Amino acid sequence: MNKLFLGLLVFIPITALAQTTGTSAFITFFLAAIAIVPLAKYIGEATEELAGRTNSAVGGLLNATFGNATEIIIGLFALQAGLVEVVKASITGSIIGNLLLVLGMAIFFGGLGKEKQTFSATAAKATGSTLLLAVIALVMPAIFLLTASQSSAVVNTLSIFVAVIMILAYAASLFFTLYTHSHLYRDVEKFEPKWSVGKSVLILFVATLVVAWMSEILVGSIEPLVESWGWTELFIGVILIAIIGNAAEHVSAITVALKNRMDLALQISIGSAVQIAMFAAPVLVLASFLFPVHMGLVFNVFELVAIISSVFIANSISEDGESNWFEGLQLLAAYAIMAVAFFFHP
Repeated sequence: MNKLFLGLLVFIPITALAQTTGTSAFITFFLAAIAIVPLAKYIGEATEELAGRTNSAVGGLLNATFGNATEIIIGLFALQAGLVEVVKASITGSIIGNLLLVLGMAIFFGGLGKEKQTFSATAAKATGSTLLLAVIALVMPAIFLLTASQSSAVVNTLSIFVAVIMILAYAASLFFTLYTHSHLYRDVEKFEPKWSVGKSVLILFVATLVVAWMSEILVGSIEPLVESWGWTELFIGVILIAIIGNAAEHVSAITVALKNRMDLALQISIGSAVQIAMFAAPVLVLASFLFPVHMGLVFNVFELVAIISSVFIANSISEDGESNWFEGLQLLAAYAIMAVAFFFHP
């Protein structure tokens, strides 16, 4: 598996060559997407190494942060290009992707051959309640816009206030998991790091820089792709970009679940969804005011229903502190239904 990811690194220079030689947008988009996958894998592996020196809370936070760096970087380039709807769609896709696809794959593959896997129910409920807070924060601006005849300036102002509150609430959740209740996130299964701290940090730094480079190429291919293939920005953002951006979480969550480290697997998948909703989305809203086109924290009804449904089923499955392969399959089936719906949505 490591040799496969190492071999995929060749797509980095291939993507750069495709961009400079005027290769079609379709080919360039998917070359950049493939190039990001091994980089995300090494980001995930480096964070797991660092996590082995701490606990599942710190490990999950590190993995989510550097894994979500891909989404934030792609989002910033998309905002610069004026692709606000793509940014909001990628946020939606990252939330449902982490809760359904990443968590589903971790629970499914981790549960194969086992009657059940266990994790801290208290920690899962605490993270689940933060997800519900995120849902409230994302729903209220949309409901406000539907029920009040206010100008876009008022909606943007509301979005700024909500974004700031979300960031503060996320900071409080970090204080809970890393300080006051860190005992809830101690691993039962121990992991012995193989890399030094210096090597892990270096790989994180280099991989993140190259991801930024590939992300710029990826975003530059979106508009030509929409025009030539007829795919909507909604589908590209929710499904394609989200899957690419979540590559680190996919690899890391499955890897640790196979090692029966389910507390860390949940912190990677659900914790990443929380970070996207409570930190990345507000940051992108605030950052958008540095560009000509501003982004409000208003999602369409279809996106909101998808987010609410994902939070509901993920919380239902994780609240008892136990999981099995069938529950993972249910999450994957829910994701497949949503992916098809977003593909056909105009």
